[in-house]
Amino acid sequence: MTTHTSTQQYHKVSIALHWLMLVLMIAVYACIELRELYPKGSDIRENFKTWHFMMGLLILGLASFRLIVRISQATPPILPTPPKWQTGLAHLVHTFLYILMIAVPIGGWLMLSAAGKPIPFFGLSLPALIEENKDLAKTIKKIHTTVGEIGYYVIALHAVAALFHHYIIKDNTLQRMLPTKKS
Repeated sequence: MTTHTSTQQYHKVSIALHWLMLVLMIAVYACIELRELYPKGSDIRENFKTWHFMMGLLILGLASFRLIVRISQATPPILPTPPKWQTGLAHLVHTFLYILMIAVPIGGWLMLSAAGKPIPFFGLSLPALIEENKDLAKTIKKIHTTVGEIGYYVIALHAVAALFHHYIIKDNTLQRMLPTKKS
C-alpha cells in the first residue's frame, strides 16, 4: 500500500490518526482524573469511568490500525539527520507510546474481565477476556495504573522533543506530522 503524499511529510491518514489519538488520550486521562472530583458511587463518577473505558478501547482499535498504517509506509526522513542516540531515543519513546495505546487498553479490558464487571463500548458490552479473579484484577489494576502514570511523562517528553526539534534544532521533525493546507 503506497500512502505517501510527499517524501517530506507523513501521509494525511497518519497525520490525522496522530492528532486524533492525542485528543483521545487527553480525553482518557481527563476522564480518569476528573472522576476523582466526585464521590465514589455517584453517577457522574461512574460516567467518567465508563467514558474512560470506552475511549481507551477506541484508542486500542485506532492504535492497531495506526500501527498497520505505520508499518506499511516509509517514514519521511528528519532533515538534517539527527545523531544516532537521538534516533534511538525517539524509537524507544515511540515504542512506549504504542505500548501505552495498545497494551494499556488491553490491560483495562483484562482488569474489568477479572473483576467480573461489564466491558462497555458505545452501547455494546464486550466479552470478558478472562475468568473472574478479584486478586488478579487488583494486580492488573496496579500495572495498568502505573504504566498509565508513566504515560504522562512519556507523552510530555514526546511533545517537548518535537518542540525542541522545531524551535531549537530547527529540523523538520514536527513539520512532518503537521497538517498542511492545500495550495
